[in-house]
Amino acid sequence: MPYTPEIVDELNILVRYNLSTTQEGIKVHKKEAAPEIVAATKRLFDKGLITQEDGGYLTSLGHEAAEQAQMLLGLLNPA
Repeated sequence: MPYTPEIVDELNILVRYNLSTTQEGIKVHKKEAAPEIVAATKRLFDKGLITQEDGGYLTSLGHEAAEQAQMLLGLLNPA
């Protein structure tokens, strides 16, 4: 099954997290962010990967998902 635009949006949120610390989260401002980013962030919250509907911190499962997303991005887009 190929990546859907919704999954790509969720992956793009996960790669924004700084994995070197658990004390740093993100905030998606509903009035400023694109609707698809707001929706992706909400879906990640609903899946239990982040702590708040508008971002927050990664959960344990979210940290694992973000590690995998960032690793895949690094493999596909080597610097």
